[in-house]
Amino acid sequence: MSDMIKIAVDAMGGDNSPKKVIDGIILNHKSNKDIFFKIFGDEEKIVPLLQKKIDKNFYEIIHTKNVVKSTDSPLEGAKRGKDTSMWLAINSVKNKEADIVVSAGNTGALLVIAKLNLKMIENIDKPALSALWPNKKNMSVVLDLGANIECSSKNLLDFAIMGASLYTSLYPDDKPNVGLLNIGSEELKGNEIIKETYKILNDKKSDNYNFDGYIEGNHLMDGNVNVIVSDGFTGNVALKTAEGTANFITEELKKAMTGSLIGKISSLLNISSLNKFKKRLDPRLYNGAIFIGLDSPVVKSHGGTDFIGFSNSLDVCHRIVRGNLIKKIKQNI
Repeated sequence: MSDMIKIAVDAMGGDNSPKKVIDGIILNHKSNKDIFFKIFGDEEKIVPLLQKKIDKNFYEIIHTKNVVKSTDSPLEGAKRGKDTSMWLAINSVKNKEADIVVSAGNTGALLVIAKLNLKMIENIDKPALSALWPNKKNMSVVLDLGANIECSSKNLLDFAIMGASLYTSLYPDDKPNVGLLNIGSEELKGNEIIKETYKILNDKKSDNYNFDGYIEGNHLMDGNVNVIVSDGFTGNVALKTAEGTANFITEELKKAMTGSLIGKISSLLNISSLNKFKKRLDPRLYNGAIFIGLDSPVVKSHGGTDFIGFSNSLDVCHRIVRGNLIKKIKQNI
């Protein structure tokens, strides 16, 4: 038991919970036998879903009927009290009873409750919301995705260090390239904060990452840059645009393949290539945004994902803890 990773799971957050959360746990358990799940939520709903699916040595249920609703404002979610499944899950990380916490619930409430319960890592002023994006070669870490609308150059520098630490905890064999998201690749482009951050990153030599300068939105998927740094406003717009484009492409492909007879025949001929392409753009594979900057990592699973997506967010938790993310950030900062 001592070498097991303990994941605190808010079982009641997001669409179709707790079923999708429990099904995600069951799926994940098939490939990860070194995780102990601390499951927070309504026992009456959870027990029938879990019974006989997983050995009792791998989980415990902490019962509560109180939940943060998806319609709550962040403050309303926090005011629901200390016995909501979300609050209790975060609190178990604070009390060192779990290594990491994951929830598919209300994002704003999760960030507020996490900030109320967990300390910031020393010398970091603001936590950031980061996520994994597919690129042509592998994956990129992108941050901030909406936790901080306005950022100083110090914040952006912190994001670069935290993003690089996250990348190396997920991919221990790679040294990441860090890029600043901007409206052009020339040094003169962008606002004063971006230019100032560029100068600091360019002058600061780091053993943990290479600074690659500016990156424009149309090069996010090239794969030459592994860590993309931005303020939360720009990052969120970029994320939503990329998600929307991916959905548009897959929907249009579906239409083309199921429309005319020629479309159906050509799709049969290209079925394996098309399936590979569709799988590459499957948002469930990249599910699990990471709230970093606090002294314990908090993972946010997409509220609308299914059990496969939730299982992938548990994988992200597993890799973060095994990769010693918090220790890496503390060393690098």
